[in-house]
Amino acid sequence: MTKVITYGTYDLLHYGHIRLLERAKALGDYLIVGVTADDFDRQRGKINVQQTLEERVASVKSTGIADKIIIEEYEGQKIDDIKRYGVDIFTVGSDWEGYFDYLNEYCKVVYLPRTQGVSSSEIRAEEGSLKLGMLGYSSFLNKVYKESQYVNAVDITALCSSDFTKLEDVRENIPLATNKFEEMLEGVDAVYIHSHPSLHAEEIRTALQAGKNVLCESPVVLKKTQYDALMDLAAEKSLVLMEAIRTAYMLAYSRLILMIKGGKIGKVVSVDATCTSLRTYGNFGEKSRKWGSLEGWGPTALLPVFQILGTQYTEMDFFSLVDEEYPETDAFTKVNIRYPEATATIKVGTGVKSEGELIISGTKGYIYVPAPWWKTDYFEVRFEHAEENKRQFYKLEGDGIRYELVEFAHAIHSGNAEFYISRNVTRAIVDVMERFNASQEPRRGEDKLAL
Repeated sequence: MTKVITYGTYDLLHYGHIRLLERAKALGDYLIVGVTADDFDRQRGKINVQQTLEERVASVKSTGIADKIIIEEYEGQKIDDIKRYGVDIFTVGSDWEGYFDYLNEYCKVVYLPRTQGVSSSEIRAEEGSLKLGMLGYSSFLNKVYKESQYVNAVDITALCSSDFTKLEDVRENIPLATNKFEEMLEGVDAVYIHSHPSLHAEEIRTALQAGKNVLCESPVVLKKTQYDALMDLAAEKSLVLMEAIRTAYMLAYSRLILMIKGGKIGKVVSVDATCTSLRTYGNFGEKSRKWGSLEGWGPTALLPVFQILGTQYTEMDFFSLVDEEYPETDAFTKVNIRYPEATATIKVGTGVKSEGELIISGTKGYIYVPAPWWKTDYFEVRFEHAEENKRQFYKLEGDGIRYELVEFAHAIHSGNAEFYISRNVTRAIVDVMERFNASQEPRRGEDKLAL
């Protein structure tokens, strides 16, 4: 009996997939089909998959072509599978020609021509492409546009800015560039907002009232009442209002959270997060505005605190240094947060530099994430005895923006925008911003703590 094996994601199973499976089966007597796991796809940078592993396996099974279906979960598994199942022929589409020649050492390798004119990518683009407009004034939007090119489910078609000086590359590549927000909204399904936090509330309200879904850079707003009102408006109009904290959508970070929730390091008693940078700021709209340290870095630093320890803290205090050039903002802020049986500290700075690490301490061990932890692709689980320590690696493409965009598109289609960041966590972050601003009012403009 001749055994044949092939692998694929088989997302949105189509005629091309079926023809490839049929030709693979015709090469022998027994066909084994490997369906790639969700985590393995993300590790390889394949982030546009629409269906769950269970749905994809069921689709392959329903064809009746495969004699056995297995799950591909790790790099190098093909060699193990060929040995384990006594495979005679490995086959895959011709677009991979030459890539798997190394498997000739273990079995015969056959590259099959793919069916022309059909692909999962094309189907995803046709069925679920989201027309997204960008609002903002920062050169960061160049990066967002570049990362969107890796996401079939999102097509950036419009840009709104009062200053295109740093956005010429994007402006030249999209159909509409305007300084009128309402004009941009007319031709899009959703909007990504990256303006100064003080402008978010009105911008989000305008977008929602126009029937557009919103992905907004965190902090979403600066007051709880604003957030609650906007969430109510989004619900009333059946729209998604989602918070943009890129770290939350990175595979390594999400696995870290799951590991902690599973009790790997015991009961967590302390979370310490540091995020700093020495940035250069331009103009934000008609006014020269700078993001303060807590506005810029606070949401990212607070994310693991609230996701691990919860939002029901008992006390919070701030230590802050005013920015000398922009006295309305903070150059450095340290926040101490106390819980009944735990504590947390965040340190954020745009005028101070420190080691950007994350340390989560538990009763059985601790997790260490080296700088820059907010671009998580590696972390260590450490214990009393060093020989028990484990290192965890997860591939990260770009800065996490592409993962964030994919999940935004998924949220719109599924109606679930809380898979990675819950509403309680977002509201708690807004609450910290409101508390901080209230605490700074008595001394803003003073020089005694200025850098």
